[in-house]
Amino acid sequence: MILPIISYGASVLRKECVEFQEGESIDELVANMFETMYAASGVGLAAPQIGISKRIFTVDASPFAEPEEGQEMDPELIELKNFKKVFVNPIIESESGTPWSFSEGCLSIPGIREEVDRKPIIKISYYDEKWNFFEETFEGISARIIQHEYDHIEGTLFTDHLTPLKRRLMKRKLDEISKGKVDVNYKMKFLNPKK
Repeated sequence: MILPIISYGASVLRKECVEFQEGESIDELVANMFETMYAASGVGLAAPQIGISKRIFTVDASPFAEPEEGQEMDPELIELKNFKKVFVNPIIESESGTPWSFSEGCLSIPGIREEVDRKPIIKISYYDEKWNFFEETFEGISARIIQHEYDHIEGTLFTDHLTPLKRRLMKRKLDEISKGKVDVNYKMKFLNPKK
């Protein structure tokens, strides 16, 4: 089922999420999250973005695996073609490397993209949707997608990584998003919908 994505301004996006009980049935939630993410053309979706304050997010980086016209296929991009995962009760154990900048956007904050600095290597422990436990290291784009979605379950948005000046400059636009004054081609739920 395609669920509405919660817009910027909703309190659920600012809460630290709670863990699932190990073994809890999450199949329907996972299916709904992937369906919702694909309907919005996203590469990641965290539970708070559909109004559920639980520690889970889905990722599918295959859209990044398509080289731009005239470009050769980068080995990292090939790896992203099969990077589809569910992270349940994840914990980022460590982040390392020299921070690098990349333009990020968010389904809950449509129409805004900004350069965000993040460390390139992460080590994360998590369960998958079948309650298998993993501890893995990710680098580059895959690490960035995980960090972005992990921020969501910690109550953090990508805009929090921007300078105070940049946040001030986009305040009006963010307020408009919270009121539904934004064009999107996917289902959203707004804090104070426009009349």
